[in-house]
Amino acid sequence: MSFLSKQFIDILQWPNPPANVLSARYEMEGQEIQTGAKLVVRETQAALFLNEGQVADLFGPGTHTLTTQTLPLLTYLMNWDKAFQSPFKSDVFFFNLREQVDQKWGTTQPITVRDKEFGPLRIRAFGNYAFKISDPRIYWTRFCGSGTLFRVADIEGQLRAAILTGIASCLGSAEIAFVDMAAQQVELSKTLQTALTPTFTEMGLALTAFNVQSLSLPEELETHLDRAVSQRIMGNLSDYTRFQAAEALGTASSQPGNGLAGGAMELGAGLSMGQIMAGALNASLNSPAFGHASAMESDPMALLEKLGELHQKGILTDAEFAAKKAEILSKIK
Repeated sequence: MSFLSKQFIDILQWPNPPANVLSARYEMEGQEIQTGAKLVVRETQAALFLNEGQVADLFGPGTHTLTTQTLPLLTYLMNWDKAFQSPFKSDVFFFNLREQVDQKWGTTQPITVRDKEFGPLRIRAFGNYAFKISDPRIYWTRFCGSGTLFRVADIEGQLRAAILTGIASCLGSAEIAFVDMAAQQVELSKTLQTALTPTFTEMGLALTAFNVQSLSLPEELETHLDRAVSQRIMGNLSDYTRFQAAEALGTASSQPGNGLAGGAMELGAGLSMGQIMAGALNASLNSPAFGHASAMESDPMALLEKLGELHQKGILTDAEFAAKKAEILSKIK
């Protein structure tokens, strides 16, 4: 009577799995699988039979008849003979092989890397990735165990930790300077995907896409970097003087009546660019930031060379150059 009261399963299938569910155990409490039953595995699915925690037969998409011939590993584990025809019990897991897209990753804390240009830097990075189950046997062994249902959220913490560890290792040994990373973001994404692929493979997963969407420094480091870049753009004294004078001219022209350039434009005095540049040069040379007195006393020849460059480039007129030259020479002891 006990045998007659049991329910037998003729069809095993997973018809409508949610998109965010990676694997699920087929519920068969109080039931047994009929020999000759049909196993229906849809596209982007796989089914795995187990015996007391031991991985057995794996099935891909299609309709399969369950016999000792189609279940060779389970037959071996259960010591069935080839004429076995009775119902049996087995754990069956279905797997969702669809690609899980637009998964987010990001550094909760800055990663310290050694930049070839600036030395040790703390970098923040953000982006997205996509993955899918590539080997259900390895995936089940790594994640499922005695669990019945696993969603993307159940493993995303472990995936994110693996990604951040790989990024720290890869960026730490990268030959690309931080200031060049943004310009080579596509190549950087490919490099990181290649570096992370073996880690995902060890978990039975395939890393199908990986994108770096943002690279940044902590705010205080960005401020220092901006200052360093500004100093390089300014260049030497003459370059900085021309930059400062052009900036002052643009500001004054946008506010008529304010400043030398604005007044000149309003009065139509026709002041030459050289005169404006000379004024900016005098202001910069006489400012405390440039140490006017100490510069002339310590290295007047260097200052004369700078004036000569401005004169040769037509920024200073003959009269302006001669006047400034005489002023410097008169202070040489």
